[in-house]
Amino acid sequence: MENDIKLAVIGIGAMGSQHVKDIQSMSGVQLSAICDLRPERMEAVTSSSTTKSFTDYQDMLNSMELDGVLISTPHYDHTPIAIDCFHYGIHVLTEKPIAAQMSDGILMVQAFKEARKHHSDLKFAIMFQQRTYGYWKKIKSMLDDGELGKLIRATWIITNWFRNQSYYDNGDWRATWKGEGGGVLINQCPHNLDLFQWFFGMPEKVTGFAGFGKYHEIEVEDEVTAFFEYQNGMVGHFITSTAESPGTNRLEIIGERGKLVFENNILTFWKNKISMLEQIQTSIDPYAFTESVELDIPYEHHGLPGHRFIIENFVNVIRGKEELIVRGEEGLNQLQLSNSILLSSLINKTILLPMDSDLFKRELEEKIRNSKVRKEAGISLIPDISKSFGN
Repeated sequence: MENDIKLAVIGIGAMGSQHVKDIQSMSGVQLSAICDLRPERMEAVTSSSTTKSFTDYQDMLNSMELDGVLISTPHYDHTPIAIDCFHYGIHVLTEKPIAAQMSDGILMVQAFKEARKHHSDLKFAIMFQQRTYGYWKKIKSMLDDGELGKLIRATWIITNWFRNQSYYDNGDWRATWKGEGGGVLINQCPHNLDLFQWFFGMPEKVTGFAGFGKYHEIEVEDEVTAFFEYQNGMVGHFITSTAESPGTNRLEIIGERGKLVFENNILTFWKNKISMLEQIQTSIDPYAFTESVELDIPYEHHGLPGHRFIIENFVNVIRGKEELIVRGEEGLNQLQLSNSILLSSLINKTILLPMDSDLFKRELEEKIRNSKVRKEAGISLIPDISKSFGN
């Protein structure tokens, strides 16, 4: 009989409390510890005598034997917590994003690789649960199978992240440069940006246009338009906002062999009978469109939020039974897109990838220094983890 996998959750906020419930409902898994600055949060989610509570995660790591830790704290805290866990040889599953800025994410990945020299089976995962969704998996497989041929354009309008002012007023770390490191890009859109790079790879150039506190009383971005340029000539557009109601969630992918659209949970493929690039060169009719057929593409979807699938995968990977759905280091691609869009908007220049992470760090630190926000986010430029937990 296999021993239970011993897990801990650090940060018992909105997501952390749900992760606690998921872990408690799993067989072969023991929730050994939880950690948060606020004892009342921990009391609200568990009454189990086998689960220990801590307000200092370092005390927890020093006193507990753990197989894995799930980090669901504010973004800046991911880096030092993960690095300390790696030092102890503890597997890490972190909430998205991997970090608030590329330089911190790079430190995490470097620490992971260094720790693997001493703990060769060490695992590092990230909570990109949308990769388990049936419709995204179907789109990925169609792209990988070359059903659209040469890709021309991808446009994602993802503006149904609507938030009222009360949302931003609900947490002292939200929507501040000091507490969160950004707005819609770092909070709402990590999944979308991860999927974008998962589908199409990383662009060569990024140009971003952001509105900072355009519709809300916040200092970070609540509206963004980004333009991506790829080495193969493909272009991408990423449009997002927390101020549109009703919003839109439409992904449109154009390839030489047709158009693929996902909207309102419907996946539709307009399949060209011949390549449109061939049509351009060979048609004697100057106005003739390529003939196409409209197809409804079926897919299977589990219909659940998906976090549990990632946690179960994490546990099975620790047991040596599966491969990770999303490796932690893959979170750097999403973070680089997010940071480069912001950096482009801040300095009004197109950003070449890989981006200058030190330049972004300097720009972010300047934003923090010049912040006029008076609410206490409780996180310094060099985060003091004893001051901020919870999502």
